[in-house]
Amino acid sequence: MRSMNPSDGSAPLPLFPLSSVLLPGAATTLRIFEPRYLDLVRDCGRNGSGFGVCLILEGSESGAPALPAAVGTLATIEDFDRDADGLLVLRVRGGRRFRVRQVRVRDNGLLVADVVWLADDVPARTRPEHMLLAELLRRMLERAVGEGVVRIPEHHFADAAWVGWRLAELLPLGEHERQALLQEDDVHARLQRLLEQVA
Repeated sequence: MRSMNPSDGSAPLPLFPLSSVLLPGAATTLRIFEPRYLDLVRDCGRNGSGFGVCLILEGSESGAPALPAAVGTLATIEDFDRDADGLLVLRVRGGRRFRVRQVRVRDNGLLVADVVWLADDVPARTRPEHMLLAELLRRMLERAVGEGVVRIPEHHFADAAWVGWRLAELLPLGEHERQALLQEDDVHARLQRLLEQVA
């Protein structure tokens, strides 16, 4: 583990609690309307930094500060726009995982956390007992994007971490099961949990 914030090395990480889990490599869309999150986006744009996304354990996405899960994902803003109602819409992508050490609430209601950055996944080939999952992922992607799947390098399907994260993103799992996968450090244990889900 490294205790360094990849954004600036020291600043607390602002949190955006959600009712869904953001996984490494996955993208999601956020509609921003509360002043605390507009401030967050402004700060991220000014500093070129990201923010943390954590699953809500208690509370809701708007209103009083929610209780976030202890493990979350760094979100980086890829694009932004306005919707028909004039609300700011962000497209963000998940990056590194982190563990929350301490949370504080700013005057505007924004949660900020001291975090420990979790180690990146160790490169590992998909084990024979999990090759069924790689094939399942290939078929799911073929159905989703058709011929576009040929643009995915073949070596990705032999990458245990990549297969695990993409299946966790695409399978119809409950958010607490996704959270359990996010908290799992072992890539093979992650795939075993997924195999038990589809078996």
